[in-house]
Amino acid sequence: MTDKTLLLVDGSSFLYRAFHALPDLRNREGEPTGAIYGIVAMLRRLRSDIKLGGGASHGAVVFDAPGPTFRDEWYPEYKANRKAMPEDLARQIPLIHEIVRAMGWPLVMIEGIEADDVIGTLAGQAHRRQMDTVVSTGDKDLAQLVGDHVILINTMTTRGGTPERLDREGVIAKFGVPPERIVDYLSLVGDTVDNVPGVDKVGPKTAVKWLEQYGSLDGVIEAAGSIGGAVGENLRRALDWLPLARRLVTVKTDCDLSSHLGSLDELDLLPEDRERLRELFERCGFRSWLAELGGKGADASRGAGGAAPAQAPQAAAAASGDSAASAQADAAAAPAAVVPPEYETVLTEAQLERWLALLADAELVSVDTETTSLDPMAAELVGISLSLEPGSACYIPLAHRYAGAPDQLPRERVLERMRAWLEDPARHKVGQNLKYDAHVFENHGVRLKGIEHDTLLESYVLEAHRSHDMDSLARRHLERTTITYDEVTGKGASRIPFDQVGIEQASRYAAEDADVTMHLHRVLYPQVAADPKLDYVYATIEIPACRVLQRMERHGVLVDGALLARQSEELGHRMLEIEARAYEVAGQPFNLNSPKQLGEILFQRLGLPVVKKTASGAPSTDEEVLAKLAEDYPLPRVVLDYRALAKLKSTYTDKLPKMVNPRTGRVHTSYSQAVAVTGRLASSDPNLQNIPVRTPEGRRIREAFIAPEGSSIVSADYSQIELRIMAHLSGDESLLRAFAEGLDVHRATAGEIFGVTPAEVSSEQRRYAKVINFGLIYGMSAFGLAGNLGIERDAAKNYIDRYFARYPGVKRYMDETRELARAQGWVETVFGRRLWLAEIASPSGPRRQAAERAAINAPMQGTAADLIKLAMIRVQDWLERERMESRLVMQVHDELVLEVPDAELDRVKAELPELMTGVASLRVPLEVEVGVGPNWERAH
Repeated sequence: MTDKTLLLVDGSSFLYRAFHALPDLRNREGEPTGAIYGIVAMLRRLRSDIKLGGGASHGAVVFDAPGPTFRDEWYPEYKANRKAMPEDLARQIPLIHEIVRAMGWPLVMIEGIEADDVIGTLAGQAHRRQMDTVVSTGDKDLAQLVGDHVILINTMTTRGGTPERLDREGVIAKFGVPPERIVDYLSLVGDTVDNVPGVDKVGPKTAVKWLEQYGSLDGVIEAAGSIGGAVGENLRRALDWLPLARRLVTVKTDCDLSSHLGSLDELDLLPEDRERLRELFERCGFRSWLAELGGKGADASRGAGGAAPAQAPQAAAAASGDSAASAQADAAAAPAAVVPPEYETVLTEAQLERWLALLADAELVSVDTETTSLDPMAAELVGISLSLEPGSACYIPLAHRYAGAPDQLPRERVLERMRAWLEDPARHKVGQNLKYDAHVFENHGVRLKGIEHDTLLESYVLEAHRSHDMDSLARRHLERTTITYDEVTGKGASRIPFDQVGIEQASRYAAEDADVTMHLHRVLYPQVAADPKLDYVYATIEIPACRVLQRMERHGVLVDGALLARQSEELGHRMLEIEARAYEVAGQPFNLNSPKQLGEILFQRLGLPVVKKTASGAPSTDEEVLAKLAEDYPLPRVVLDYRALAKLKSTYTDKLPKMVNPRTGRVHTSYSQAVAVTGRLASSDPNLQNIPVRTPEGRRIREAFIAPEGSSIVSADYSQIELRIMAHLSGDESLLRAFAEGLDVHRATAGEIFGVTPAEVSSEQRRYAKVINFGLIYGMSAFGLAGNLGIERDAAKNYIDRYFARYPGVKRYMDETRELARAQGWVETVFGRRLWLAEIASPSGPRRQAAERAAINAPMQGTAADLIKLAMIRVQDWLERERMESRLVMQVHDELVLEVPDAELDRVKAELPELMTGVASLRVPLEVEVGVGPNWERAH
């Protein structure tokens, strides 16, 4: 580095990172100081590091100015998803600016120009003056500036204690593309932070592959017609958007800064103003830095009155007094990248006893397990990690079995010592997907209680439309890159089980999980708790539902393997018959499972019309195409029948018997809470929600879900729940009256639309009304309704117009909901669950219209999801309170399924409807239909 070096600090990038990376530091007056401390520590280290490299003559800390910029004029939704700055951070901004200047740094903040563009322009000016530029930032967008005279460093992301440094080769290593292709890369993947959409489903790997193959974004655009698959379709839909995306992510290097900055000579790095710093550090309570300045080292106290965070377990056990607190404040002065976290590997009884003592006094503890399997019912415990404070954690290895592994504490001994704490509901725990960990402990005879918080669910309640895995959350909320599972176990065929991972490496990975989880909770939960509606959804619905789901998964459901085997054989015979019928209609044998051969038969031999083509240009034979062709031709209908039976056979009758747990003799599905944006549960391994019930063969699958001897299956289903919610939300008088009077709502709707009395409604008219009722809930257009009913589009439009004329409240609700969704980017359920609509402002018409349809349906589907969860919680509480033997075994859409001993059957049948209808009070009565049978199908 020459003596002509410009050092630019992306202050806005580091501001939020410093705020979120540190505990809640405050001075004696209770003013927040955490972000101030982080910024000061970062600037002190940065200037020190640069001096070691030869020094810098000029520099500046650049912040975003409040208010819109030119990008907001280009794209009104730019950064629209960003939340308002937290109040505790906003209060620190004026002091941060004062301290920056007192430390000798010029401060640059220009109205109407983003910090990135100021940095890009200053770097360009420095280049023209033959100066090198070092940019300190955590913003990936600025990687496009890197060149022979510009490098990036990031003091908050380190490798081996050294800040991340990105020159040209570093950019290529990190992103897979050189600096001059970063703009193209960002245009394709998008920038969620700035609300700049990319190409749907295109992530970094696909973007890099395309740019390597086609050279540039322009090359990708030119090749769009030849790129196959769904991702190619998504690219073609985004073609009109990509030029604006590229413009938005391009850092400008030619902004006019003259009104605020005459030349680079005004950016001399100056000596510190020690007197002013002393005043500011005294106000903040930064005692160690005061001592360095020769100040009084004011006796700022710990806790709420001082700038020191709560002590880490090691410090709390070993130190006390002002000196210890001051030392810890210095250790916390910057995020984990500056001061490495303290992780301990627990290998001795003395270490275990010390951590047990810490657990006994802790208000909340982060818990995580390392195991042998992702299957919660089969996973064996390999180790336990714990954290009481961000930056500090331990790992207790219990079953690492590789050659040369050090002696570890006996697993059963450790579990017995921890049992009282683990099983105490008053000892509160936080984790990332603690439902899984609860299963793991229970596999070893320990019932985990006290599940108070879950960062997976905190993230889901805040931002259901985003990813919720811990690595993503750490990047998004903590600006922290975590050790990945692949890094410690390998990938693919070379992957090793976790019990073969070296304890030293395993300890860093596992302890980090517990540490990051606690840190995430400190960041996420205050945001949830600050909104009463979100707090209700989290604390009253999601956390209790998590506990109930774990019990349901644990109990499982019986299936009749012999019956499934018979059904599988019958399906096989039926498929052979259908196959023979297909050969007869086609005029020759062919492989029904081959799209290529099917296409040749349909479009070449039989000459059927081509409905649509695949990305490669071949005629499509997907289900939508076959359904359309089946309206006029026999072979497509035969193929559809074959495919339906083949799916039943492979997915259920063949597969379910293999999924029976050999230890319990039952099938144990997994319910995921944080998948569907509407709040609905997702069932997997096996998926119980996709069993088709509209065909006799599909319904027969449910016959295999049985009750044990001496018990029955009880099914309790909310009746027409989404229509009732529509009535509640819209307040439409006719709909409210129909439900209040207990009328057949489809017959009532038919009467309104066709102008006849309900008694005069024909079965065909009722069928039309039913399609309209449910179709409009999902935002169905006249085109869609026409297709569903097999009528002309004008007739369908006429029916919709009549419907809205008779139900004006529904029309008003739909119009107002669309407007609200466009204005704020989300809608909500009756209970306050926030339903985000990422595409509501999309420049792509089809994507925007789909989001508008979702805006109408999501509050109904989401409210229904909230209701069934509340019902599930209430029923489970009742069963436990009354010490009943009945068990919840399944939850599917709007239905609860129980396994009920004969002795409790009458009581359950009588009380279940009241329990479920009593969870909420809507403007229409809720109704629950209860059925009983020896199996799930017969219970309907």
